[in-house]
Amino acid sequence: MEKTIRKCVFAGTFDPPTLGHKAAIEDCLALFDEVVVAVMINPQKQPCFSAVQRQEMLRLMFQDESRLKILSFSGTVAELLEKENTKIYVRGIRNTVDFEYENANFFASRKLDKDLIAVYLPCRQELLHVSSGMVRNSLKFQTPIDEYVTDEVKTYIHSLK
Repeated sequence: MEKTIRKCVFAGTFDPPTLGHKAAIEDCLALFDEVVVAVMINPQKQPCFSAVQRQEMLRLMFQDESRLKILSFSGTVAELLEKENTKIYVRGIRNTVDFEYENANFFASRKLDKDLIAVYLPCRQELLHVSSGMVRNSLKFQTPIDEYVTDEVKTYIHSLK
């Protein structure tokens, strides 16, 4: 009998990846055998960091994790799930605003793939204040980013200056 590999996709902008993203990916790794982390390319967004830079920061956060696949993707979640041969789409939720946003996206994606399964992971309480936007604001005003990102990401970001 062949063993089924449990695989999920965790996608986002990751501009830049934060401690909240790291915690969500760690939770995915506790639940699944393989985790695909997709840096989504949205032509309507103007990210601060390039897709390649965001992928590199994610790789630095998980240097020794062989069950993690990091890629960039431009397209719908349904297309990404099909490409990765999984139906499980993981989303991190900090608050009710996130939940409403993710639920609306889930129903839109479900119209494209009726078999899609959304898994919502609640944010760890100590990270509720963490967001990529907070990091970008801190960088803009030259204030510390230590409470938002890993040391590897902080070093990488400061190396770009």
